[in-house]
Amino acid sequence: MAVEVVEALAQAVLCQPARHAIATLDSAWHLGVVDVEGIDEVFRRLPRAFRVLRTLLDPRSEAGVETLVRLILRTLGHRAELQVVIRGVGRVDLLVDGWLIVECDSRQFHSEWEAHVRDRRRDSAALAQGYCTVRLLAADVLSRPDAVRLQLQSILDRGPTVPRSGTSGRGPRVEARGSRLRGH
Repeated sequence: MAVEVVEALAQAVLCQPARHAIATLDSAWHLGVVDVEGIDEVFRRLPRAFRVLRTLLDPRSEAGVETLVRLILRTLGHRAELQVVIRGVGRVDLLVDGWLIVECDSRQFHSEWEAHVRDRRRDSAALAQGYCTVRLLAADVLSRPDAVRLQLQSILDRGPTVPRSGTSGRGPRVEARGSRLRGH
């Protein structure tokens, strides 16, 4: 028996840990499986206690792993912006506190040598502007979230180690994507 998408998502929320439910809803929303009205309908079908999860959704998350990392960073007390465009680097998965780029790499998009070359060049361009990049493996985010959390906490506790060039103290050099400005 088939069920409608909204009902399937509501049931998925009930059957998963909260962070995975948020990732599921973010992905469904990002992929256009549901729109904002569909998300609101999912929450109307759930018990009232689940409504707090609605405030944590962000359809800019392009993968469930990005959502999971964003939620880890939130629990560490840091602000993570999704899909930020940085001049000379391109779009990055997450920009944390204006200085740390977090990329969530999976085998699907990083199995070919060309992808590694492109990533290293982007990382070098980011470093030249004073950004630090950490590349997390999707497999680690999914199977070793506590280790990923400790790694991120250690990096963030140390803070930026390279002064950002070309910003004149005005924050990161980012470009607008869509109708909202990304950056500080």
